[in-house]
Parts: sequence; C-alpha cells; structure tokens
Amino acid sequence: MLDIQNISKVFNPGTVNEKVALNGLSLKVEDGDFITVVGSNGAGKSTLFNAISGVFLADSGKIILDGENITFQPDYVRSRYIGRMFQDPLKGTAPHMTIEENLALAYLRAEKNSNPFSRITRKEKELFHERLKMLDMGLEDRMNTPVGTLSGGQRQALTLLMATLVPPKILLLDEHTAALDPQAAEKIMKLTREITEENHTTCLMVTHNLKQAVSIGNRTLMMAGGDIVVDLKGTERDGLTIQDLMNLFKEHAGKEFDNDRILLSE
Repeated sequence: MLDIQNISKVFNPGTVNEKVALNGLSLKVEDGDFITVVGSNGAGKSTLFNAISGVFLADSGKIILDGENITFQPDYVRSRYIGRMFQDPLKGTAPHMTIEENLALAYLRAEKNSNPFSRITRKEKELFHERLKMLDMGLEDRMNTPVGTLSGGQRQALTLLMATLVPPKILLLDEHTAALDPQAAEKIMKLTREITEENHTTCLMVTHNLKQAVSIGNRTLMMAGGDIVVDLKGTERDGLTIQDLMNLFKEHAGKEFDNDRILLSE
C-alpha cells in the first residue's frame, strides 16, 4: 500500500540551525496495517507524516502509494486519498461553518468525480446523519450547529468522521487523542478502532502512550534521529511490555528514551 524509499529532509541546510529531520528513512506498509509509531522528542514522527501528506517535498527518495508515485504531488491532491488528524482539536475543521458544511467539504473533496462547488443532495445529507449517529454524541441532531461551539472531544470525533467519510487509502493519526481528557480520549480511540476495522483502513498512528503502542494495531515502529530504529510485528511484538520497548529503544538508538510526555503518561 505505502512504499517509502530512502527519504531525507534537512531544514535550514548549511546554517547553524541545520536540522536533519528525516535521515534516509525507508518503510513498507501493507494493505490493512495499523501501525503505531513512538519516539523521542524530535525523532521525526510528525515530519514523516508531513512528508507523506505533502506538507513539504522530501529532499531525496520516493513515496509510492498504492502503486502511484506521489513524491512530487502537492498536498491538496494527496488530501483526496490521504486522511489526517492532528493533536490539536482546532485543526482539521472550519469553526465558523456548521457540522453539515464541514462534512460536505470533506465529502466533496474526497469523493471521486465530484465537484467541490456542487450542492449536497438529500441522500448525502442522510449519509451524514447516519455517520454522525454512529458517534453516539447527539451530533446528528445538531447538523446546523457551528463547529466552533463543540467540545474538543466532539471536534476530534467529527474530524475523524471527516477524514474517513470517504475511506482514504491511508489514515495518518498524529497523537489525535493527546489533548483530550481521559474519557474523551478513550471514546475517540474506540471510534478509531471501529471505523478503521469497518473500512479495513491502512493506518499510521503516532502515540505518546506506550500501552497503546503495544496493544493497538498489528505493528509498532520506534523512531530516533529521523529514522526507524525498531520495527516490531507478529511474534516479535506479541507479549511485549513497556519496559521491553524501552530496552529495545536503548539497544538500537544507543540512548535512553527521553520523551517526557510518554514517561509521564506511564
């Protein structure tokens, strides 16, 4: 499904602020994989997601998605088939527009052969209503409510729905529950599992929770210095403890795990 070949990215090259963000990273993701990604501060996790989604072009290497070379495609083209959620609930939605209008934008952008300026039909409105009802938050009865009035958990649930309303080829979740209270975070994580399983969605999820890293999905990556230092799946991953992950990171990265938020979350 996704084949990343030796991509590199350096910010501010040749200056005192030079930063190697991605360092010859390669990764093959199979169709239907749900991969959790953890790493130290500045390891390159969000930079990897930015490269996949087209926020910037990699300095070198290739990105192949579903057999198509998207290395030089702009982000607005990739957004038609790459879904993404951020840590900040304020991102991913238009706060002054209604729930229905936000869903319409997401649907028309991603649906094949659709005109982004066309009108939503009654059938499509019924689809929005049914998908909102699945969230079990009462949003299906508030479709004319401005999104800016929703709570953080409600906005993240809506963003998740927008990112998967038309199932994407791949879904990128960048610590999408980190800014929520525990109850809301659990709710969003449950919805994430249900939606990705229902659609058989290929997914990469950055998390600061090591318990999630070993219990969710079928594969775990650990990053350091802009590259993947540990890749665990199958029997290698089964039964792993948090301490096992910490030890593996130290062994392969040559240093202690230093993500303060992860350490504080345990």
